[in-house]
Amino acid sequence: MAFLSALTPFLVAVLCVVIVFMFINSRKTETTSQTETKGKSKGVSKPAGDPRPWVDQDLQDDTEITRDEDDYCEDEEEEENLPHVPYKPQRYPVEKMLERSRDFYTLMNQRRSVRFISPEPVPRDIIDNVIHTASTAPSGAHTEPWTFVVVSDPETKHQIRLIIEEEEEVNYRQRMGDKWVSDLARLRTNWIKEYLDVAPYLVLIFKQTYGTLPNGKKKTHYYNEISVSISCGILLAALQNVGLVTVTSTPLNCGPQLRLLLKRPANEKLLMLLPVGYPASDATVPDLTRKALDDVIVHI
Repeated sequence: MAFLSALTPFLVAVLCVVIVFMFINSRKTETTSQTETKGKSKGVSKPAGDPRPWVDQDLQDDTEITRDEDDYCEDEEEEENLPHVPYKPQRYPVEKMLERSRDFYTLMNQRRSVRFISPEPVPRDIIDNVIHTASTAPSGAHTEPWTFVVVSDPETKHQIRLIIEEEEEVNYRQRMGDKWVSDLARLRTNWIKEYLDVAPYLVLIFKQTYGTLPNGKKKTHYYNEISVSISCGILLAALQNVGLVTVTSTPLNCGPQLRLLLKRPANEKLLMLLPVGYPASDATVPDLTRKALDDVIVHI
């Protein structure tokens, strides 16, 4: 009994430690469960068996992602003191407006995705001008979060082709699924991208997820993916305007490798790749029709 009496304080202490450990562990489990639930409700975590395996994880508009505020800096004084100037664009008579609107529609309605591109050289000044036009796009808080990388070097173009075709074969065979592959079959497209070698230029459009200020701090780029997507649309129109063709390409899961190949910084993510040139003399396109105006417009 004396022995047990001596052990009693020790046993009580051990029991207390066990109880405290169990309580802390249960709180951790509860917190983890709540975090997972919140994550699911906000779309942060992905369910098992993601029904969208083609989503490129390298492409994320991280405007809303929690960030380390110490890394970011905003020049509020510059924004507050931004001067405003008069804006007086040219105004046309209604008849001229109708004529210009019809002419522009006719021009853009001739735009097609062309996979058969001529190797014929295109003056570099023309490419520079169409990209300069694309850079006039609006952007969140006027951050202009785009980088256009123009590749004309044959060896670099071939390396780009090798990277893309390797990933695209996996996409077609595994990631995309039978339905998507079946839908593309009538367009006669596959993972072989000969035009990546043939086109005189490859234009790779990167979105900048954040900017870098002179003091080394990061600058927020709001709605960077939407902003760069708008600039891509203007780029397509500018190419059509000068008589060049392209096919919009979004190389799934190729971004990190291409970023490394082209020596782009970590804040840039590949959004789109456009092979650019004249159409080949024997180029063909699928015989498609576009929706009628009544199918795409709603007046309220």
